[in-house]
Amino acid sequence: MYNKGLYNDWVPKPVQLLLIVLLLAVVMPLGGVYTGNISYLVSGTGAMTEYFMWANYATTIGMGACMPIVLRMKMRFKVRDKMTVLLVLLGVLSYINGTTMQPMVFVFTALFIGFLKMMVTIELFLPLMTMIGNRGMFYGLFYTFVLVMNQVAAYYSVVVSIHYNWQHFYIIAAVLCFILALIHWIFMHDKYFALKVPLHYIDWMSIMLFVSTFMFSAYVFSFGKQQDWWNSKHIMNASMAAFVSFALLVVRQFTLKRPYLSFMIFKKNNVQHGLFMLLFLGMFLGTTALQNTFAVGVLGYDQQTNAGLNLLMIPGIILAGTIAVFWFKKEIPLKMYIFSGFSAMMGYALIMYFSMVLEFNYENWYLPMLLKGYGMCSLFISVWFYTLDKLEMDDMLAAIGLVLVWRTFLAVGFFSALYSWFQYRFQITAVGDLAVYIDGMTVSPQTLAANMKTLQLNAIIVAGKKIFGYIILVGFGVLLYVMTHHFGRERFRYLRFIRVLGGKSVIARRRLRERKQLLEEIKDAAGPAV
Repeated sequence: MYNKGLYNDWVPKPVQLLLIVLLLAVVMPLGGVYTGNISYLVSGTGAMTEYFMWANYATTIGMGACMPIVLRMKMRFKVRDKMTVLLVLLGVLSYINGTTMQPMVFVFTALFIGFLKMMVTIELFLPLMTMIGNRGMFYGLFYTFVLVMNQVAAYYSVVVSIHYNWQHFYIIAAVLCFILALIHWIFMHDKYFALKVPLHYIDWMSIMLFVSTFMFSAYVFSFGKQQDWWNSKHIMNASMAAFVSFALLVVRQFTLKRPYLSFMIFKKNNVQHGLFMLLFLGMFLGTTALQNTFAVGVLGYDQQTNAGLNLLMIPGIILAGTIAVFWFKKEIPLKMYIFSGFSAMMGYALIMYFSMVLEFNYENWYLPMLLKGYGMCSLFISVWFYTLDKLEMDDMLAAIGLVLVWRTFLAVGFFSALYSWFQYRFQITAVGDLAVYIDGMTVSPQTLAANMKTLQLNAIIVAGKKIFGYIILVGFGVLLYVMTHHFGRERFRYLRFIRVLGGKSVIARRRLRERKQLLEEIKDAAGPAV
């Protein structure tokens, strides 16, 4: 017997929806590292910050590695058995993180947490998409909920770490996973989703090459500044290992009968332009490091106050999700919605550029964080929708892992590392420029310490302003690109009488194009139901 739902027939529909929401609220923010309490992990374990940045990237890499095989895993096991085992394993991994002091353990558990939680997430996609029926509206609701939960989880990870210990939050996450496993063992049905498929078609060597490619890249992004980039043999070796692993991964895909990854979709125009826009989304999201440096290093915020800044993004996130649902329901073209998202990010960068001063008040954060939340959520929804639009199901599943890693890890990690390097260089230059004003006539031995502190803070502000200035310049180019991009529409339209001159063959070709377009629209409408 097959059952495409998740729960037994005797479970009321509102209860089923409540259980799905609870599962999303617990599993989606789950990770090997929570960005809010990294400082507490560093002080508690005595390890360098870079290890936990590496672990943070590893969660996304694990999710990307699992994505091409999630459908096969879904059809291989019974829903209840798989969900229960996955939740128990996630709880065990969270418990391990709460009891270990070794930073490399965090890296490996984060990788497995990302891999396992993607299998849980795919179980929730199909019922929700079936209920909503519109892929764009589903993205609007889903990403809004997930991004809000991520901000809430990051904030409360700091609160728990302050009042108790950084280990307690991992224990709480483990307990929640165990409770959900018990609940779903009771309420879920024990039938297969569809025809049972074998697992021996999965190429585990390709998965290992995928993981090694991006884990070595994550090591470069995380430890580059600490190791002095290309002056370090470790960074050079990791870079070469990432390149060789990716080359072997690509070659292997062309020799397999059932390849793990497909590169066919990267020939499509919308995928290429979507990846380009996701790269610039990463450029704006990478400014989080600059924001944290300004808030903690210059303004002197404690970790809880700094984590509370992310909660200020929630109104913007909800606004973007609400507009997205309306936008996709009315089937309005995506161009202006994407433009509004990049414009909001530009507004955030402009405000930060002009407002980064020592007298910056907490109330000054309200508008920029609102714009940042709106821009992040709207671009996650719209650019992701545009990138994966009109793709065959098999091709999409075989390449979405690469797109996910590109969006959440490569783009953000690259720009975060780049900003870190530029901030260090610009800060040294700023200190040299400001030192011109220090001499024995203006600074006495009694006031030297206070003046040096002010000098250092101003150097940090100057470096941050410089980087935001360059981001704004590039941002204007991004806005121009979005305004001039066709987003799937014909760039040129010919008058009807010119087409008539071509004879019946032109009309026939036009009818074929219209029929093909109609089939694409039917396929898109059927996609969420599948």
